[in-house]
Amino acid sequence: MAQIVDSKLQVNNVVDEAGVKFYSVKKKPFTVYGLYDYLNQDEFKRLPDHLAKLSWGIENLYRNTAGGRVRFSTNSKYIIVRAKMSQVALMPHMPLVSSAGFDLYTDSENGDISRFTDIFRPAVDMKDGFEAKVLLPGEGIRYYTINFPSYSSVTTLEIGLEEGAFVGEGLKYRNELPIVFYGNSVTQGACSSRPGNAYENIVSRRLNLDFINLGFSGWGRAEPELAEFMACIKMSAFFSDYDHNAPDVDHLIKTHKNLYLTIRAKNPDIPYVIMTRADFYQTGREENARRRDVIYRTYQNALDSGDKNVYFIDGSSYFLCQNDDICTVDGYHPNDFGFYRMAEAVEGVLRIIISEK
Repeated sequence: MAQIVDSKLQVNNVVDEAGVKFYSVKKKPFTVYGLYDYLNQDEFKRLPDHLAKLSWGIENLYRNTAGGRVRFSTNSKYIIVRAKMSQVALMPHMPLVSSAGFDLYTDSENGDISRFTDIFRPAVDMKDGFEAKVLLPGEGIRYYTINFPSYSSVTTLEIGLEEGAFVGEGLKYRNELPIVFYGNSVTQGACSSRPGNAYENIVSRRLNLDFINLGFSGWGRAEPELAEFMACIKMSAFFSDYDHNAPDVDHLIKTHKNLYLTIRAKNPDIPYVIMTRADFYQTGREENARRRDVIYRTYQNALDSGDKNVYFIDGSSYFLCQNDDICTVDGYHPNDFGFYRMAEAVEGVLRIIISEK
């Protein structure tokens, strides 16, 4: 095997635990965001157990920790993650550090900037969790956000810091209630190079907004039971983006307007954002146009009924640029550039919503 010359490409997960103190992220001063009732669960989840019965896909994905984040502050010279996992996703088109790793961001004190710091690298033969260490530049107390993996199931997570180091609360998000994103594999985070590059995470950092990721890869079908559950979440906005997972146009006709009505019934005043698929021009355009017509009809009907808080994002606009052919990994799932383009569109709508409020 060829020797790896670049030290940054090596994975060294042998952590010297002398002088390290480990903390469960379920205990103060740590705060976990984006995961369901995490203080009362034996493992991290995105939905209650009874909804796993809706489909084989949800049963296999609802424990994936897409959108999960932990925030805290410390003056430790390093941070260690010690994670145990019940499922590790290995995929041919997505880096392991995104599907099963964590990434670290440093947050400015006023919350207006959150900068990438490093990744916690899992070994390629990792089976049920890993430990990894990141050395921190500089000194003093700083605020941090760690993003959970997009496609693996974390059962426990501990943070290791220098013994005697300060550990305190992380920054608060500007919105008291989270935004809910519902959709497909793109929503879940396929295929960003690391968790923080999924479009929701990008927007969250730019605007300091909390969110919940309810993307279910291949299984966003807008089941009535799931719609009712989501309608009961205390949220500040709702994004509907499951176009890709509707088996056909008829399924969209049966479910898309119903999802809107179900969410609206319990949330009459929140912004409701309707999105269509990102790969409009990469796949069958006639079929995609029919799907978009159904989705746009939900939007138009909402406007006609007097809803002044509904918005539409045409996914066909995401990748319209000189380099549109480099926006995806496989013609369907965005790479980091594709997610950047999606984040630009979503951020634009959210800035309008924030300014109107």
